[in-house]
Amino acid sequence: MARLRLEWPVFHSEADLQHSFARALWELAPSIRSRLEVRQHQATTAPAEYLDLMCIGPSTRTAIEFKYRTAERIGTAGHVPEQYALKAHSAADLARLGFVSDIARLERFSNRPDQNGLALLVTNEAGLWTPPKQGRKSTRDQDFRIHEGRTLTGNLLWGGGDYEPNTRTLRGRYRLNWQPYSRQDGLRGEFQYLAVFTDPQAPPDQLRR
Repeated sequence: MARLRLEWPVFHSEADLQHSFARALWELAPSIRSRLEVRQHQATTAPAEYLDLMCIGPSTRTAIEFKYRTAERIGTAGHVPEQYALKAHSAADLARLGFVSDIARLERFSNRPDQNGLALLVTNEAGLWTPPKQGRKSTRDQDFRIHEGRTLTGNLLWGGGDYEPNTRTLRGRYRLNWQPYSRQDGLRGEFQYLAVFTDPQAPPDQLRR
């Protein structure tokens, strides 16, 4: 991320983040192969699922899912000045749901002992990393809060369980630690990132041995 921010302090889109990350990886570690939009093996009756980026080394692999969540902002950034116009995305509760869903997907995809996962979120929405005020009324995404210092684990219920399709179950335990990414002048100019690593898991047939 330190290398990434030097050239790309702001991204135009999530696809721009994915491409820039893969390029920075190649510059830092050209022996690591990176493949975008990799279809995951699953039952033929299930909908197709694609991984944002697979990084393949000599003996291990890392599966990566990206999220780029922005608040509206227009400006210029970069050592070679580049104009950008960021749009405001949908409600923050859906951003939290999406990021937690990425972690759950990576746990499911990392079903081999040589593969871990990384869920990466870059954002200038301070409400995502800022803890809620004490005494604040519970919200439907209470279990999905991803602010600084939060721990995600176990069964996470949407609206206390009143909408089962949004329930997510995490086998790991994840202490969330936000990091500064870049700071631009003006309103909503602070960008931070959240990186969550998932551990590899042996396939079921290996676990039974």
